[in-house]
Amino acid sequence: MHHQPCLLVDWGGHGECAWGYALPGVDPDAFTLLTTLGKKVLTMMHPTMDRNWKWVLNFRAVILMLLCHMTSALEVPLDPKVLEGLPQPPTITLQTPKDYIFDPRENIVIHCEAKGKPKPSFSWTRNGTHFDVEKDSKVLMKPGSGTLIIDISEEKAEAYEGTYQCTAHNEHGTAISNNIVIRQSRSPLWSKERNEAITVQMGLSLVLQCRPPAGLPPPVIFWMDNNFQRLPLDKRVSQALNGDLYFSSVLPEDTRSDYICYARFPHTQTIQQKQPISVTVLTNSPEGERRPGFMLPLGPTSTKMVLRGETLELECIAEGLPTPEISWQKDGGELPSSRVYFHNFKKTLKISNVNEDDAGDYRCTATNNMGTAQHVIKVTVKAAPFWVSAPRNLILAPNETGILTCRVNGEPKPKITWFVNGVPIENAPEDHTRKVEDDTMILSSVQSGSSAVYQCNASNEFGYLMANAFVNVLAQPPRVLTPPNQVYQVITNNSALLHCSSFGSPIPTITWFKDSQTSIKNGDLYVIHENGTLEIHVAQPLNSGNYTCIATNNLGITENHVYLEVKEPTRILKQLEYKVVQRGMNAVFECKVKHDPSLIPTMTWLKDNGELPDDERFEVGTDSLTIKDVTDEDEATYTCIMNTTLDQDSASAMLTVIEATPTPAIAYEKPDPPTDLELTDQKERSVQLTWIPGDEHNSPIQKFIIQYEDLLHQPGVWINLTEVPGTSTTAQLNLSPYVYYSFRVLALNQVGYSQPSLPSHQYRTNPAAPDENPSGVRGVGTEPGTLVISWTPLTGFQSNGPGLQYVVQWRQKDVEEAWSSKNVVNASQFVVTGTPTFVPYEIKVQASNDYGSGPEAEVVTGYSAEDLPLSAPDSVQIIVHNGTLAEVHWEPVLSNSVRGKLKGYKVYYRRERGLLEAEEETDQKEQVLLFSGNHSKGRLPGLQPYSLYSVFVTVLNSKGEGLPSPSKTFETPEGVPGPPSFLNVIHPSLDSLTLVWGPPLNHNGRLIGYTLKYQPVNSTSELGPVKIMTFLANETTINLGNLNSNMLYKFYLNAKTIKGSGPMVTEEAFTVMNTTVPSRQVDIATQGWFIGLMCAMALLILVLLIVCFIKRNKGGKYPVKEKEDAHQDPEIQPMKEDDGTFGEYRSMESDTEDHKPLKGSRTPSNGTVRRDESDDSLVDYGEGGDGQFNEDGSFIGQYSGKKEKDTHEGNESSEAPSPVNAMNSFV
Repeated sequence: MHHQPCLLVDWGGHGECAWGYALPGVDPDAFTLLTTLGKKVLTMMHPTMDRNWKWVLNFRAVILMLLCHMTSALEVPLDPKVLEGLPQPPTITLQTPKDYIFDPRENIVIHCEAKGKPKPSFSWTRNGTHFDVEKDSKVLMKPGSGTLIIDISEEKAEAYEGTYQCTAHNEHGTAISNNIVIRQSRSPLWSKERNEAITVQMGLSLVLQCRPPAGLPPPVIFWMDNNFQRLPLDKRVSQALNGDLYFSSVLPEDTRSDYICYARFPHTQTIQQKQPISVTVLTNSPEGERRPGFMLPLGPTSTKMVLRGETLELECIAEGLPTPEISWQKDGGELPSSRVYFHNFKKTLKISNVNEDDAGDYRCTATNNMGTAQHVIKVTVKAAPFWVSAPRNLILAPNETGILTCRVNGEPKPKITWFVNGVPIENAPEDHTRKVEDDTMILSSVQSGSSAVYQCNASNEFGYLMANAFVNVLAQPPRVLTPPNQVYQVITNNSALLHCSSFGSPIPTITWFKDSQTSIKNGDLYVIHENGTLEIHVAQPLNSGNYTCIATNNLGITENHVYLEVKEPTRILKQLEYKVVQRGMNAVFECKVKHDPSLIPTMTWLKDNGELPDDERFEVGTDSLTIKDVTDEDEATYTCIMNTTLDQDSASAMLTVIEATPTPAIAYEKPDPPTDLELTDQKERSVQLTWIPGDEHNSPIQKFIIQYEDLLHQPGVWINLTEVPGTSTTAQLNLSPYVYYSFRVLALNQVGYSQPSLPSHQYRTNPAAPDENPSGVRGVGTEPGTLVISWTPLTGFQSNGPGLQYVVQWRQKDVEEAWSSKNVVNASQFVVTGTPTFVPYEIKVQASNDYGSGPEAEVVTGYSAEDLPLSAPDSVQIIVHNGTLAEVHWEPVLSNSVRGKLKGYKVYYRRERGLLEAEEETDQKEQVLLFSGNHSKGRLPGLQPYSLYSVFVTVLNSKGEGLPSPSKTFETPEGVPGPPSFLNVIHPSLDSLTLVWGPPLNHNGRLIGYTLKYQPVNSTSELGPVKIMTFLANETTINLGNLNSNMLYKFYLNAKTIKGSGPMVTEEAFTVMNTTVPSRQVDIATQGWFIGLMCAMALLILVLLIVCFIKRNKGGKYPVKEKEDAHQDPEIQPMKEDDGTFGEYRSMESDTEDHKPLKGSRTPSNGTVRRDESDDSLVDYGEGGDGQFNEDGSFIGQYSGKKEKDTHEGNESSEAPSPVNAMNSFV
């Protein structure tokens, strides 16, 4: 680091400059952290110094002593592992704007979010006194946050108006929010008045006064008639900014009885109207033509005050006949064309983003053929406080010193006050290490435990600014953040970067060692960057090895090992040979490669820079390409590319296919190189080159290629200059200035290129001014307030002489100002600072050297940097169409507040909770929809019925998103519920069983009950009669009695809301078989007659099975189709709830289909919850017609409001029949 001159303090006998301060003219804002040298610490005064001496120097001189050796501020890395253990004072991350006007129909939400470690606690003040949130049942503070939610549904909203301030506190400090003024929006009624009918002579002027009630915020005024049609406005009839209607001269068609002034109040979305005004225009003695006069403002002059950054609105309305034309000018200056706008037929002049230069006298002139009239408006520009440099957070080590600066400006000059942990600095406990002078605070020799949050407040009569900045005193030993034992691989002669990212407080010092013993110093071979990275400019094999980086501060030392492997480059040993092959023969290209043994190479072959044809004639070997049975289509340039993970090499050759010739074949070869090159007719910009051709070898020379070498700028590089036909032996060469030329010639015949000729004698041209300017000139902004002008620099060959530089010129487009200019050397870009946001600039870049300037440069247009949008979309409203679809509307932001290219609007919405108190709360993911372009509405699909949603809107430009609009909430209506969560059968007995079920996972409304339907299924899969039972919402079990023993029953259960029944779940179960037999004294199993009876029955069963088998093979009444259909899930049949029938099991007598019930099936009868039908257009959804959204949109695919038919097929459950069932099937 370069040290500035400083006051020498020799305490250790070494004459070291312990501390320093920047020289005059260097902005002290550039310094945010002080550091020590070694372990010596300089306090405000040395103990051995005369105490009175420290008061001799004024405060600025003390700063000069303290700050002459400074380092950059310590930054906490974003690695979560590092952040976990670091304490941090609170930081306010989100707060409500200073002026909050709330809608009395909605809850008041005052945001206050903060971060810190440990997690901050929150408290509030209202109107300067403590606000006890817990004592007010209508006020809720969100858990883990300071955000207040005030329920005013049953209270007078006025009771909660006032000034609020949030405080976030932890053991390391206290941060405070702005003073947030909470006011209720008001839309008062129009005062009752009776408007007298107006009679006016034709040609006279007229003013119809509106005088709307004062609302909060002020209303929007417009005039309409009884049919709600806006009154037409033109140069003659216009509406003033205060809402009054002005007629410069009345005409007969102005007679009407329904001039009605309307006032629309934005927050409450209410519209009120004034009593109609009747106007009658008399035509009996019309007024004649007259010169203009001003109706508004009155008199020759008036005054106007506007605040910096706001929009200046000036208006002049004139009367006269004919209707006057209005024009504007600024005395002694020009109107800012990029910020000026005319409205109301030029009667209103608006200048956006006002600055101090806009103050002055503005003259409006009214003109008609009878004369002119003028009015001067004297404009003064004041300014609420605005930041020049806001204080930034500091992280200091013990005994270090830091500066907080609070640079503001304003008109009048703002007053700056300091606070510590929310307490005025004069009321805080005295701290001798803390010094304050106006906008600067010096914290010297800070100690552990002195972390705090400082507040800077700058105010004048037009407003205030307040910023929190914490000073976090950390003592942290070094940590190396780069992963250990990382292996870096690089190719020989390339640069290598070995990283050593570290963290510690004080900032660690990084040292490097090779193979744990050789210390590495900055030099020609190595560079150690400020971030600890070690760079080896030209890596060689001897640089391979183990490298150790050591991070050290006064609290400890740590090290990390990395490894560097320098690999051999991949090289094709021999260039591919050009091939001339007869049609039908084979062509073989060999590609011998040398590479580093540790790298795995991959060989790729290309034909004319494309993939090889999918043809078995092309065979790729380990290091060769063979083309069998060559055809004319195979004639092309073939390229061999050898890739490794680190580098690649390539070579190309041409294949020429010729006609098959009878033997003996004529030998075709490449031509011999030309000889005897001679330069004649030598001039400043041209020379003639002659040569003698070499042997053609039975293939005529097609052309000669002349190449040159520039020994001054690119020695060893040969570049094609021109080519001439094969019949020529001379060429006139056009040359460039300031080049040391050598020439050579190559010959080309059908076989290929000859070897190059021997070089000619050197020919030097004299320097001259550049012939061309750099190309690729463009201007773009990267950071706010900048314009980066870049270009493609000229090569040494194009420079035409020594001393090449670029004259960069720029000026704001469409603004009458002189060109700004800067000479740039050895660079290809220049950064212009202090530019307005996203305005066009004219740019040109001209080349020059020691011998003059190039041609006049072309002017290109570029744009300065964009910035985040200033304002949020306003008047966000939600229209709920049904339980799954809502539509959000908003007021688009003004174009000048976009501050860049408008990309669209983002709508963020999230399900906050269900409207049922019993429903479990789940953490819902926020969803985002992007609506590209200047939209003012969009649709929110896929909503969950009977839920509370929140939504807000942001505007998006290329820089990013602007502020969010105030969050709005809305509720979706009820829908049909989901299926019951489960249906189980328990405790089956001979004639009863018990059903147990669970409520739906998604109620989608208020559950009113359940419907249970069940029916028996006999052994032939026939369904019995259906029984229906209904239950209340709180019933989840039923014991069914009077059932048949050993019978299969199928049960269907669904839930209901007021919107209807939801999908079903099903279950099947058997009752218990009656196995009771009378007791016998004799074991009949051992009796002979019983054994004979069992054998006879077994034989009978075998005969019956054979008969059934034969009958089925002959077709019978069990076709294959029926057998296949018998295994379908009966639940996929459509259910008709109106007549009580189901997709049931049908008997063979009533249907040809033999349906077998699926054991244990629980699939709902309809897999989807019904939605209300809608014919919505996809254009109303994010990103328009294809229904797809950006990756942050979370809505993929197509949305349809129409009911979907979803068929679910289950897998059959195969069970072995019991012997009892087998017996019953034959009875």
